Amino acid sequence: MPSLRSDFSENLGSAPKTAMRQSFMDMALEEARAAAAAGEVPVGCVIVYSGEVIACAGNRTLTDFDPTAHAEMLAIREATTAIGAQRLADCDLYVTLEPCTMCAAAISYARIRRVYYGAADPKGGAVENGVRFFSSSTCHHRPEVYGGIGEAEAAALLQEFFRKLR
Repeated sequence: MPSLRSDFSENLGSAPKTAMRQSFMDMALEEARAAAAAGEVPVGCVIVYSGEVIACAGNRTLTDFDPTAHAEMLAIREATTAIGAQRLADCDLYVTLEPCTMCAAAISYARIRRVYYGAADPKGGAVENGVRFFSSSTCHHRPEVYGGIGEAEAAALLQEFFRKLR
């Protein structure tokens, strides 16, 4: 992949059209399905820069023996490597489940422009639920947030996964 660093700050734009948002969320849902097939909680994430996917991941906490291996964390690490910088200011993140506090903090530190998430997480979410990290006075960067993208499918994946565990 060619380095995106040189033109990284030159491509500011408006939010992608609805069809594009759904397409990127469909990719995140594929990552979530792959995570479920590996026995992981089915959460998937895709990071997009200038209309192109630069990172994608599903949860790997069990596979990697790493409690921080959430889909968002893994995708952020991959995206920063892809662009050669620690900031993802012109990037959009698509994730199938509302980010937790750890992931919301990483999103803020990475300066991600927009977050699109599927299912709300009343117990562990930290964007619209729980601590509402981006609304905190200690949050240094607040991305635009859009919930409910692919919500029904994301919720169904999670419900089916946990139903099978019981």
